[in-house]
Amino acid sequence: MNATPIILVTGGCGFIGTNLVRFLLRETEATVVNVDKLTYAGNIRSLADVADHPRYRFCQVDIADTDAVGRLFAEHRPDAVLHLAAESHVDRSIDGPDAFIRTNVLGTFTLLQAARKYLESTDHARRSGFRFLHVSTDEVYGSLGPTDPAFHEQTRYDPHSPYSASKAASDHLARAWYDTYKLPVLVTNCSNNYGPFQFPEKLIPVVILKALRGETIPVYGKGENVRDWLFVEDHVRALWSVLTRGSVGETYNIGGNNEMRNIDLVRHLCDLLDEWVPPQTNPQVRERGGLESYRQLITFVADRPGHDLRYAIDARKIHQELGWEPIENAASGFRKTVQWYLDHREWWQEILSGEYRLNRLGLG
Repeated sequence: MNATPIILVTGGCGFIGTNLVRFLLRETEATVVNVDKLTYAGNIRSLADVADHPRYRFCQVDIADTDAVGRLFAEHRPDAVLHLAAESHVDRSIDGPDAFIRTNVLGTFTLLQAARKYLESTDHARRSGFRFLHVSTDEVYGSLGPTDPAFHEQTRYDPHSPYSASKAASDHLARAWYDTYKLPVLVTNCSNNYGPFQFPEKLIPVVILKALRGETIPVYGKGENVRDWLFVEDHVRALWSVLTRGSVGETYNIGGNNEMRNIDLVRHLCDLLDEWVPPQTNPQVRERGGLESYRQLITFVADRPGHDLRYAIDARKIHQELGWEPIENAASGFRKTVQWYLDHREWWQEILSGEYRLNRLGLG
């Protein structure tokens, strides 16, 4: 890849994509072509401050649209694809799996085919340096017991939800296009991300925002499910390392070395909010009367179907081969995240009100 590559980022208005686009514009000389359909979780206002950056382009495209994706490659002639676009919320996949099959499976297929045809028609220099990085999840590996060893790159796939099954299918497609067509594919599987710009339907922003508004904080089951938490800015650094220095055809697991039970995480977030925004000084909480800690808002609810008990990532390969490791730990990453949501109330209030969608359509 040349020193000033053109990188096509799919899903660049989503949570991880927004942070990735910012990283690429800040830390590299790449021109970024942000491809996003702008579904409910795609928020173009998250990138409003870089919209006029000379190395940034935005294209509203459905990655399952064969003709539109083909035009993207022909017009922008990318040196790499960072494929993040995906439907990713497990609860939504249970209620409506159709969109997950269309975006995660058909969309990945469409991109792989477009990349293959593009390389067949381009010059040798561009073809030899091209990379297609398919970004996936640890959920494809299934569930671990309390003492099982962490997921590694050879762990057998065992998805349990429509979401994880659709991502498993897309992983297999990506690897098949490498084996069959020699498309220069790399695959990453990451643990649960958290940090700035996460859409307010995932666990951490749900806890923060419900607490600030004095609402009940729901926790599935008894909160004993364990996840490995990866700060999103650590993740995007890892993606850049894999794209620029990873071995074609290889898979790299990316984890935060930060396993926590859900209930322990929720309590920790409540404690941080107790420290910075005591319930006694929060007008929306004072109305409830007598609340000494946000922990008192925690309520256990019926578990969701097929809820995996534990995820854990063995990230030794990416550390040994590429020298990557997370910078943020349990203390620093969660503090940064809570502080970001406190400092960016307008961002999440627009989402909760639905105003962000009107602004996207030019109606607000």
